[in-house]
Amino acid sequence: MIERLLPAEVSCVETFTDPPGVELFPEEEAVIARAVDKRRREFTTGRWCARQALARLGVAPTPLVTGERGAPRWPAGTVGTITHCAGYRAAAVAHAEKVASLGVDAEPHAPLPDGVLDAVSLPAERAHLAELSATRTEHHWDRILFCCKESVYKTWFPVTREWLGFEDARIEIAPDGTFTAQLRKEGVDQAGHPLTSFTGGWLVDRDLIVTAIALPAR
Repeated sequence: MIERLLPAEVSCVETFTDPPGVELFPEEEAVIARAVDKRRREFTTGRWCARQALARLGVAPTPLVTGERGAPRWPAGTVGTITHCAGYRAAAVAHAEKVASLGVDAEPHAPLPDGVLDAVSLPAERAHLAELSATRTEHHWDRILFCCKESVYKTWFPVTREWLGFEDARIEIAPDGTFTAQLRKEGVDQAGHPLTSFTGGWLVDRDLIVTAIALPAR
């Protein structure tokens, strides 16, 4: 599914199960030494997806340890993103000379728990969701919005190394499977250019929501 949302220069791998017998590097084992089984499976399969995707770019296997704010540390010259939810794990990677940052998120296609939407959205976004829901009742637009915001943060942080709150990006979702994020916080990319907006894609398939952003390199 994920490859439908990203350009050809991005290498993507996804799985709907946890492959048996996957081995981690010792540095990665140290990260999850005390993790519960669910977290261990998410972490392990996510790293498996990432290494498969990196191999397609010609990058040799290497430890992918956790860095600042939990983001994976990618091999020099590459960018990437990992996501997981129940029944789905995926990774997307690219050469940094072609893509500046990647943000992918996956969520179950189900309504957000009570009270969450108000905490993660702006009033204008809630009005926008009401308009979408009036004509397209088959989708859980609140969860799609949340998924879009997660992919925005995953794209923003590796470039700026700064926190981005839910209120710092206004999302507009188009029924055609695209979305835009107008950034309400000042930031610049690694070349010093202002970051004002991101564009991405979304899809619903197999009872899952997947959103993705590929920020082109300048």
